[in-house]
Amino acid sequence: MLSEIIFEGYARQLLYTSNNMSKIMNPKIKIKETALLVVDVTNGCCHLNCEIKKWNVTFNKIRKMVPNLKSFISQYRKSGGQVIFVNCTPWKEEFLAKNIVELYKDPKCKYYSTDKTGFSEKFFELEPQKNDFIVTKNTYDAFTNPKLDKFLKKKKIKYITVAGVFGDGCVESTIQGGFSAGYNFIILKDLIETTDVEIRQILQRLLKEYTWPIMFGMTINSKSFFDFVK
Repeated sequence: MLSEIIFEGYARQLLYTSNNMSKIMNPKIKIKETALLVVDVTNGCCHLNCEIKKWNVTFNKIRKMVPNLKSFISQYRKSGGQVIFVNCTPWKEEFLAKNIVELYKDPKCKYYSTDKTGFSEKFFELEPQKNDFIVTKNTYDAFTNPKLDKFLKKKKIKYITVAGVFGDGCVESTIQGGFSAGYNFIILKDLIETTDVEIRQILQRLLKEYTWPIMFGMTINSKSFFDFVK
């Protein structure tokens, strides 16, 4: 009974937020006031060769999503929008933020990349173009690299449209970081994915259905994006 009451409360909040976000986004915002932030669509987070079989970490759902993301990026560019790609430094102790290194002292949390070729950091099936901007981070949140905020301010960006991987990891952290920095968010829920691990899929679904629309911004399917932007 209690769980039903809680769920009903969540549903009412979602409806209230959805209705009010539609009012906020009407009239349409200008495409030049938005930037598409594509988080960590790199080989290390997407490619078959970078899956971690011993932990059952596979990327099938991510690879299924990427062609749709690629199409959206192309349409977004043609409309005059600014595309920003986010990738990572090599995920090794000498490159990472000190608090991650400290965290990894716990064997339960420890993960360092063993790739020595640079393959993991390359973008997966996406090709940044001349007018795109690339931000490299050494932790989860892209806004820890001050170049991102500086670039957004230079371009007079008000709305960040976000897509990428992992929804329950670096995407979530970047949304929180950007929101705290004062940016508005349009979250493309069909272009955000995580690993196939069931518990991570559940967590991501809760973020998409509750946390993001209630706390951080309008959470929509990419097909609806141009209903709100001109």
